[in-house]
Amino acid sequence: MMEGNSRFIASAQDGPHRDLDELLRRHLAHPFRKPILDYNRDALAAALAARDAWNPAAPLILDAGCGVGWSTQRIAALFPDHFVFGVDQSVDRLSRGKPLPMPENAVLIRADLVDFWRLLAESGIKLARHYNLYPNPWPKIGHLARRWHGHAVFPVWRELGGEVECRSNWRIYIEEMALALSLLSGLPVAAEPYATDDPMTPFEKKYLASGHALWRCRVNLG
Repeated sequence: MMEGNSRFIASAQDGPHRDLDELLRRHLAHPFRKPILDYNRDALAAALAARDAWNPAAPLILDAGCGVGWSTQRIAALFPDHFVFGVDQSVDRLSRGKPLPMPENAVLIRADLVDFWRLLAESGIKLARHYNLYPNPWPKIGHLARRWHGHAVFPVWRELGGEVECRSNWRIYIEEMALALSLLSGLPVAAEPYATDDPMTPFEKKYLASGHALWRCRVNLG
């Protein structure tokens, strides 16, 4: 990934989507029932087996949409007594730049997050921390339902609990996520500027080098 050449996000939206509240309330009232694919069940089983082989009592952290796994590696180093699941649906991203050594308290898993989140919840698994770093912003107005906070699976985050953190270089995405997490948790959640000299993901590094402002929101879902 080249540094310093990332384009700024362009969108006809100038603020949070007017339909977000109605859409999320509809998703909260009607649980997502799409059938879960077997390969995602196998992925969760493999992830739990890796955790259990290291320490079955270790608190869990999910790095959702981990890409090449750089962030998973960094999170595992920051929380050495936790076990980290780095999950991404792309074989290409997960295998790019290998070998990328993972510490003993982390594993990279190929899975569809829509299924993986629901499987965690169905298994009664609670997260200590839940990272969603630089997801695809889907910036067109008609793309709201493709953003994680507008997707029908989003209410499952509440069942997973934990300290949730989302980062993006698109302010509106984080403002929307903050509103959605406020509705989900009943707690005030703010979109806040974020700056770092130690980027956690390749995208974060690229956006900083390109002069982008970074944004994040955080909440503890218990």
